Amino acid sequence: MIRVKRVYDPPEEGDGYRILVDRLWPRGLTKEQAALDLWLKTVAPSDELRQWVHQAPEKWPEFCRRYHAELESHPNAVAFLRQKSKDGFVTLLYASRDERQNNAVVLAKYLGG
Repeated sequence: MIRVKRVYDPPEEGDGYRILVDRLWPRGLTKEQAALDLWLKTVAPSDELRQWVHQAPEKWPEFCRRYHAELESHPNAVAFLRQKSKDGFVTLLYASRDERQNNAVVLAKYLGG
């Protein structure tokens, strides 16, 4: 099962395997506070794509399409995430303030969670 959670929220026992799926480390957060099991940068959107959607939030649907295309180029990382989610709870962590439009939400849907 896949969950999505802001990395700044406190870890909970039910989080299971905690994976940061952002390319940049969250500001002001220590590794201990993040309580990560893994930082998987390879499934984060490219810097170009991230900056592009940040400048034009109305392009969110196109961002999702382009991000899916980027994920296709990382089949091993995607397969790893799918397997982890079959083995137990996985929480995809993100730093964005927007709880509805962020890469972790898109990734979870892409993975079927």
